[in-house]
Amino acid sequence: MKNKIVSLLSIIFGIMIISFPLLGVVSSSAIIGLSVLFISIFALMMGISIIDYNKYGAITDLILGVVLLLISIGLIFNPAIFSFLAEISLYLAGIILIIAGVVSLVNNRSSKYGFYIGIAGIILGVCYIVIGSYVADPIILGTLIGIWLIFSGIMRLLK
Repeated sequence: MKNKIVSLLSIIFGIMIISFPLLGVVSSSAIIGLSVLFISIFALMMGISIIDYNKYGAITDLILGVVLLLISIGLIFNPAIFSFLAEISLYLAGIILIIAGVVSLVNNRSSKYGFYIGIAGIILGVCYIVIGSYVADPIILGTLIGIWLIFSGIMRLLK
């Protein structure tokens, strides 16, 4: 039951993050902050859902979730942090996707689709960094995070 809820929330968050850039109302800081917030919520939910059978993986997810939560709050509510991180924020989001992919890869070794979720996070994180180097469009970058969340949710549902 927990896995289905986490999967559905991941899909919903993915759709939301893809939709927000299309609205064009939210600034780059808020979009990246919102993206990181959704990943942090996903990491916290994963940490809670796997705590019964994978203590180290759960602790890793919970720590990652708390760190990402703090970063996302800073990005959303404090524009000074965004201006400080403006040059590295694109790389930061890509690195966060790569880390989330590696954590998913490690935590879901026994899952049928866990490997694919982790690999997708790593590949999309690398794409995020590469695309972010050439295109500073938050619509494209936010969409990559949304794609990973939707893919992760679907793969977890197929489990």
